[in-house]
Amino acid sequence: MRIGFIGLGRMGGNMVRRLLRDGHEVVAYNRTAEKTREIATEGAVPAFSLEELVAKLEAPRAVWVMVPAGDATEAQIDELSELLAPGDTIIDGGNTNFHDDVRRHAKLAEKGLRYVDAGTSGGIWGLANGFCLMVGGEAEAVGPLEPIFRSLAPVDGYLHVGGPGSGHYVKMVHNGIEYGLMQAYAEGFEIMHASDYTLDLAAISKLWNHGSVVRSWLLELAERAFTANGQELDHLKGWVADSGEGRWTVQEAIDHDVPAPVITLSLLTRFRSRQEDSYGAKVLAALRNEFGGHAVKSE
Repeated sequence: MRIGFIGLGRMGGNMVRRLLRDGHEVVAYNRTAEKTREIATEGAVPAFSLEELVAKLEAPRAVWVMVPAGDATEAQIDELSELLAPGDTIIDGGNTNFHDDVRRHAKLAEKGLRYVDAGTSGGIWGLANGFCLMVGGEAEAVGPLEPIFRSLAPVDGYLHVGGPGSGHYVKMVHNGIEYGLMQAYAEGFEIMHASDYTLDLAAISKLWNHGSVVRSWLLELAERAFTANGQELDHLKGWVADSGEGRWTVQEAIDHDVPAPVITLSLLTRFRSRQEDSYGAKVLAALRNEFGGHAVKSE
């Protein structure tokens, strides 16, 4: 089928390539024209404005938006909504807050437009391995797009999880779980790195992926990182960003009175990684010195 695609970044570009490889026609647009020209050499139909993209699609149109969540996505959807016609569909594949999906669905429905939220996981490996798709929206909007979803996903890697907002809701929780898994691996490897034994962490990562209960793709990536960079990871700074989904997962847990200590602490640990020197830690040191005379270190 033919689909419009907005956003040709690290994930978006590879999603277009996967669709082209499976025989779909893709009209591609990127704010930076150079990326549009690049993907055109691989078979996509180039568009250098949203107006041109819409003009090159036949009704009922479907346009996938794959740009950073927040203001960028909001602006693209607002502009698109003025160009599309009743019966057309907008798919948001970014990491949008599910509350925004619910609002957008209602707003676009007033114009006769359909809205689908596609939680997308797979990162830069999606071209080769496929993208796991958690799709939310009404059945009449999702159904016609299933050929696209099945081309992007590996076998059994696509699911229509529920109504508007549910796709990004499931992706939000998925990323919250990811925070916890990554933190557990990080702590375990730090313990081994600090031990009195001389341990080969790349070899242990590989070992654990053969029959161990903690085997996973994240562990494969750990092996890859240790092998490529050396287990001291000297070139890296321990500064860890968060893109929002962990915060939203914690807030959702709070809103529903669900205890989620692992995910919450994993998020807070990321905050700590961004501090050059923790003021809270200074207060702790001062208090220990005051009540017990414990030694402190001066800058």
